[in-house]
Amino acid sequence: MSIEIRNVNKQFGNFQALRDVSLDIKSGELIALLGPSGCGKTTLLRIIAGLETPDVGSIHFSGADTTDVHVRDRNVGFVFQHYALFRHMTVFENVAFGLRVRPRSQRPSEAQIREKVMSLLKLVQLDWIADRFPSQLSGGQRQRIALARALAVEPKVLLLDEPFGALDAKVRKELRRWLRHLHDELHVTSIFVTHDQEEALEVADRVVVINQGRIEQEGTPQQVWESPATPFVYGFLGDVNLFKGRASNGRVYLDDGMQLDSQDAGNVQDRQAFAYVRPHDLEVERYSPGQNLDAQGRPTGIVVQLARALVVGPVARLELIPSESTESTDNAEHGNVIEAHIPARQFQDLGLREGETLVVTPRRAKVFLDEAAGI
Repeated sequence: MSIEIRNVNKQFGNFQALRDVSLDIKSGELIALLGPSGCGKTTLLRIIAGLETPDVGSIHFSGADTTDVHVRDRNVGFVFQHYALFRHMTVFENVAFGLRVRPRSQRPSEAQIREKVMSLLKLVQLDWIADRFPSQLSGGQRQRIALARALAVEPKVLLLDEPFGALDAKVRKELRRWLRHLHDELHVTSIFVTHDQEEALEVADRVVVINQGRIEQEGTPQQVWESPATPFVYGFLGDVNLFKGRASNGRVYLDDGMQLDSQDAGNVQDRQAFAYVRPHDLEVERYSPGQNLDAQGRPTGIVVQLARALVVGPVARLELIPSESTESTDNAEHGNVIEAHIPARQFQDLGLREGETLVVTPRRAKVFLDEAAGI
């Protein structure tokens, strides 16, 4: 089942939830709608489901206009964050529920229902707890039962709204891997909403990044990670350091005196520029007075002081404060702090100590021009 979303707008009172959203979803594709709270991703999911109606625009399922089709006639399956299982029913009865409430003419026999339910429970690897009640299950097991129940009615489209949001990190990671494996077996067109960047990048065939009711970018996980189309996407998909400067003729002159070559700067003349650098794209060295300069005597790096170091597993996370200027960064979350990630082994070999003066040099930067890029 393919889905075509065309020029959808939705407003709640004075709040514009969706703004001219258009999106094509291929049959059998697993799509992640990714964005911060309030960006419109759940509203879009509910419109696809038929739980909300767009003010403007249309929804087509495999070419057929379903914009005004009732939710019960769209043949979609739902999985919610908080499971929504019936507590007074066993696991078996929960999964069978959608089949048993069908009109009598469409309802399978009891033997067919039992065969279908046990097949689904085996698929989600929980056939051994068919007689238990939801209160006897772990969070991860409840979510798998919720998914089995959604699949029982053989939906053409599977919709998941923050399906793993209520689970702890370890279980969430296990279920992400399991969901991807299950989708590869079933190939049901699936759309899931998440604000978890790692979840979207790990599970989805394609990621749709939404901000303030608009699609900022769509593409494969690798495309949106490696080539962010906007400053928002760059900042939302992981930690980032933001440096201010001016761009001219393919070079960016940062406020702290350092210069960068950048194709993003092109042939522009004296335009405001913002350079985005991931923490792992910063090279860290000890500072030596008179060194770290290019042939013209310009600094090749930023002189900083090591304020704090946190070693977590194989990575050392360094919080660095620019020594000369507090204007060299404008990071909304960390004030004037530059964050760098280096291998823990390198940190140990260098023997770095808090309070030391270091030099950080960007290995790679993404440059956006003009003031809008700094938002």
